[in-house]
Amino acid sequence: MATQPFSYDQATLSELVSDALQYAKTRGASSADAEVSEGFGQTVTARQGEVETIEYNRDKGIGVTVYLGTQRGHASSSDFSPKALRDTVDAALAIARYTAQDPCAGLADPERLARDCPDLDLMHHWDLPVEQAIEMALRCEAAGFAADSRISNSEGASVSTQQSHFIYGNTNGFLSGYASSRHSLWCALIAGTGDGMQRDDWYDTARDAQTLSSPELVGARAGQRAVARLNARQVDTAQVPVMFESGIASSLMGHFVGAISGGSLYRKSSFLPDSLGQTVFASCVQMVDDPAIPRALASSPFDQEGVTTERRQIVQDGVVQGYFLGSYSARKLGMRSTGNAGGNHNLMMQDTGDDFDGLLRKMGTGLLVTELMGQGVNAVTGDYSRGAAGFWVENGVLAYPVQEITIAGNLKEMYRQIIGIGNDVCRRGSRQCGSILIANMTLAGS
Repeated sequence: MATQPFSYDQATLSELVSDALQYAKTRGASSADAEVSEGFGQTVTARQGEVETIEYNRDKGIGVTVYLGTQRGHASSSDFSPKALRDTVDAALAIARYTAQDPCAGLADPERLARDCPDLDLMHHWDLPVEQAIEMALRCEAAGFAADSRISNSEGASVSTQQSHFIYGNTNGFLSGYASSRHSLWCALIAGTGDGMQRDDWYDTARDAQTLSSPELVGARAGQRAVARLNARQVDTAQVPVMFESGIASSLMGHFVGAISGGSLYRKSSFLPDSLGQTVFASCVQMVDDPAIPRALASSPFDQEGVTTERRQIVQDGVVQGYFLGSYSARKLGMRSTGNAGGNHNLMMQDTGDDFDGLLRKMGTGLLVTELMGQGVNAVTGDYSRGAAGFWVENGVLAYPVQEITIAGNLKEMYRQIIGIGNDVCRRGSRQCGSILIANMTLAGS
C-alpha cells in the first residue's frame, strides 16, 4: 500500500490516546476511553461544462469520555497539543461530576473487546490531481448530455475522494485503529423544458477508486433516468402491488434497523418491541450482517467501543434472530453487546432468485417506485406515507412514468407482504438489497 499523506502516523495517534487515558486515570477517573482521528478530502463539481466548485477539507480531532463510577462526561478538541489534551480530559471530568449516576454507563465489558483485528483492505489512497478530477467531472456531465437530445440542463457532476484514519483506546486495555477511504462519482441532469422538466441522478461509491463505474457510465445513466421520466402522469387512487427499486429499497431495511436498535427498544419508541424470535417479515426474507467483507463500505473488525464484530443472521425465514446493540443499550435491556455500537455493518438481504424483469412480471400491474420524497414514517407505530415517483406497470412491463402520488401502508404489514426480492443488488451503502416487491399498498393519486 502506498504511503498515505496524513499529517500524523498511527503510532502518533496511539500515543495521543494513551497519554489522554493515562492522564484521566491520574486525575481520578475510574475508567476512560478516547478516540483520535484525522481525515482529508477533495470534491470537484462541474456544471454546464465549467468548473463550479473545488473543495478541500482536512480535519482532526480527539474525543475523550471519562467515568467517575457510573457518572459519565465527554469532551472533545481539535488541538493535539499536550496542554489541550489535558484540558480536554479535565473538561470531561468536570462534566462527569455534575451528571447523574447511571448503572448502565461504562466501557464495554473487557471479555467482549476485539483481540484480533484483521486487515479488511479498507484504505485505497487515490492520488487525484485536481486537474484530473475536473476532467473526470466534465466527462461525466458531457456523457449525460450526450445520452439524449432532450437533456436540457444540469445540476452538475462531482468527483470526490475522502480518506481518514483513527485510533480508539480505553482503560480496559484496548488500543487499535485503521485507515479507510471512500471515493465517489455523481451526476444529476434535467430533461425537457418548461413545466414538463424532469430531474434524476446517478452515483457510485467505493473504497477503491479503481472499482468505480466510469464517469461516462455514471453520466449516461443519470441522463437516461431523467429522460425516462418525461411526460409523467398521475394515476388514480388504488390498492396495488408496489415495487421499490433497489436504490431506494434499502430504506425499508433502514426503518427495520432503527426499530430493532437498542436505543429505540429500551426507550420503547419502536414499532417492533419484543420482536426477537418473532415473525416480522414474509418467510422469503433472509438478512445477514457481515462486518468482515474486504473493501465493503461498512466493514470493521470492531465497533465504536472496541467490541469484536462478527457475522450474524439477523432475519431467517422472516423471523428476527438478533438486535443491534451497543454496551449501554444492551445493559438497559438485560442483554449483551452485539458489536453494533454505531449501527449495522454490511446488512444484506438475500434475493429470492428473481431479476428486475422477473419481479415486474410477478407484479403484473402496479407501481414501480424510483424516488421517495418526504419523511412520513412514524418510528413508533410503523405508519408509512411518502411522496413518490416512478413508473406504472401493466402486464409486467413498464407502461409510463408517474408523479405527484403518495404511497401508504404500515411497515409491519409491508414487511409481511414482501413477495419478491431482486438480484439487482445496489451496493452503495451499508444496507444492500435488490428491488423489493410488496403485494399491496395504498396509492393515493388523482
